[in-house]
Amino acid sequence: MRYAPAILVGRLVRFAARLRKPGGGSAIPGLIVNRIAPGYLRRTLSGFPQGLVVVSGSSGKSTTTKMLVAILRAHGVDVFTNPSTANISQGLTSALLERADWRGRVPGDMAVLEMDEGHGAVVMQGVDARAVALTNVMVDQIDRFHDSDMVAGMLAKIAARAHEAVIMNADDAYLERIAAKAGPDITVHRFGVSQSVVDQAPRGLGHTETAATRLAAGDGVVVESVQGRGAVLNDGRSFATIELPARGVHYAVDAAAAYATAKALLGERFSADTTARALNGIPPVFGRGERVTVRGQQVEFVLVQNPTSYQLNVDSIEPGTEQILFAMGSDVRDPSYFWRTDASSLRRVAIVSGSKAPEAALMLAYDGVQVDRVEPDLARALDDFLASPAPAAGAKTIVFTADSMRRTRAHLGLTGAE
Repeated sequence: MRYAPAILVGRLVRFAARLRKPGGGSAIPGLIVNRIAPGYLRRTLSGFPQGLVVVSGSSGKSTTTKMLVAILRAHGVDVFTNPSTANISQGLTSALLERADWRGRVPGDMAVLEMDEGHGAVVMQGVDARAVALTNVMVDQIDRFHDSDMVAGMLAKIAARAHEAVIMNADDAYLERIAAKAGPDITVHRFGVSQSVVDQAPRGLGHTETAATRLAAGDGVVVESVQGRGAVLNDGRSFATIELPARGVHYAVDAAAAYATAKALLGERFSADTTARALNGIPPVFGRGERVTVRGQQVEFVLVQNPTSYQLNVDSIEPGTEQILFAMGSDVRDPSYFWRTDASSLRRVAIVSGSKAPEAALMLAYDGVQVDRVEPDLARALDDFLASPAPAAGAKTIVFTADSMRRTRAHLGLTGAE
């Protein structure tokens, strides 16, 4: 009863926000509720019968979370989760409001939540998690996270809230140092890749500091091989051959993270076969290699958020892709932190757009990429890009940062596809 007035206000705000902007305004109700009922988020997160599971890290949070939820549901667990765009405090509260009854209670046996590194460190103050899964530490948005030590410190605060298990990437030296500080009552579970996978990755794994040794099969879940969208996982007892939602070693690592976390949570109930089937049925997450049909044409969306994800995702674009639109938006306050990346594999970009289009076009030109046109008006760029003839092979591909992604989806009427 104590949160009933706040729930009512939050729902009225959500209704008004959606009248003003259909498909938008998702974080506004959470912002209001957090201000008038600051204890609601923490209390609700602590109320799930089988506990709270948090997924955080510099990159891979959204895909890992979606994979983990699919695995748990395939095992019969009723899971509450948040959309990938709702990983900060007000977004989390808004996601809870979507499912809460008038008393504020949210149905579900377990909550599996993706959390932004910075906001998660604050949200988890006073909240215990059953388990925390950490994906990696990478050079991230320098306007928010000044260096990797700062990111690792935030992740350590989140990991410290786990009372049962921490699941971490054994290939990341920063995370290994966090794991070494786990208490005696905390079980550490690991995932990683084989040396052969590292040898096939010309730019490495993207971590700020990669661990010197690889995880042995039997000590955790190991990505044995990656070929296109296919991967093989080895948990020491069985092999799982899976199809990834998109190309790239980083997606295989996300699958290993979800597999290892589910195994830690389910114990004797865990089935490798059920897990493999669940992973094979997962579509891409909200712009992460996602393919949709728009205006009669196949379009692939590729989201880049920090220098490492930029590099890994650009490298994973299918060679020979003929038509590319590159859009950099206002979320990139200082485009210079992308300059250390190499986009030369793109070879040619049809249109560069977004509020940072001139800077993006200059950066691509220095990488030797031919830029046919610079069009800062994203709506016009999208319309013209989609109106051009379909490529002879492959799909039209849109590479964008988060701000341009949101604007693209809104312009194309894809706001409900999350």
